[in-house]
Order: sequence, then structure tokens, then C-alpha cells
Amino acid sequence: MSTSASAWNGNAAGQRCGRPPKRALEIVGIVFAFIWFWPLAVAYIVWKVMGYPVPKDLREFVERNFAFLSEGSLRPAYGAHAPTGNSHFDEYRRAELERLEAERRRLDEEARDFAAFVEELKRAKDREEFDAYMRRRQAAEPTREA
Repeated sequence: MSTSASAWNGNAAGQRCGRPPKRALEIVGIVFAFIWFWPLAVAYIVWKVMGYPVPKDLREFVERNFAFLSEGSLRPAYGAHAPTGNSHFDEYRRAELERLEAERRRLDEEARDFAAFVEELKRAKDREEFDAYMRRRQAAEPTREA
């Protein structure tokens, strides 16, 4: 009986058949991560989708795609800057920011005016095309009735 048992497993006592079930363990781990701490599971899935990058590649990816988050770009836009300690510079900065805000508002108004102008041109062109169609149709009507 022992000879037949050793024949089917190739005398590999104590060895497993095939590779260990990594995929199943990975799925179970992700499910538990979602239950326990979901941001960790999301981070792992993103890392997996990216092809398991090494930390250097991951850092380059983050810098390339999320550079807008770095270097203080998350601070409030206008007027919320910390004082420098120099009142004259702070006043100059405030005045410049107000001037730039006024310029931005002026440019926004110009953009709205231009959009209205383009819309008016489109309507005029549409009206011209419709009038041309109606003239052609009216010119063709007498021949159709005859």
C-alpha cells in the first residue's frame, strides 16, 4: 500500500501540490481591510492596479499627477495670508491682491460679453440660413404645384 501511495505523489513527502493559494489570501485580506480600515484597502488596490511600483516609482507618480497639492496650493485663495511682520509689505500685498482681483473680475465680465457676442453671431447665422431655406422653398413651391 505504501508503494502505491508513494507512486502517485512522486515520493514528495510533506510537499504541497502546486503553489500556495496566494490569490485567495489576498482577496480575504482585502475584504478584511475594507471592514477594518477601508483607506488601507483602497491604497492597496491602487498600488496593485499600478503594477506594484517600488517607492521611487510611486513617489514619481504622485509628484507627476498630484503636483497641484504641493507647495501651499491648498491655502485659501485671497486675503488669508499670514502676516510677514512688515506692515508696509503686508499693505502692498493686500493692495496688489485687490488689484488682481479687480482685474480678474474685469476679465470675467469681458469673457461673458464675448460669449454673448458669439451667441448673437450664431443666432444671426442661424436666422440667415433659415431665411435662405425659406426663400428656396418658396421659390420651388410654384414648380411643385404645376
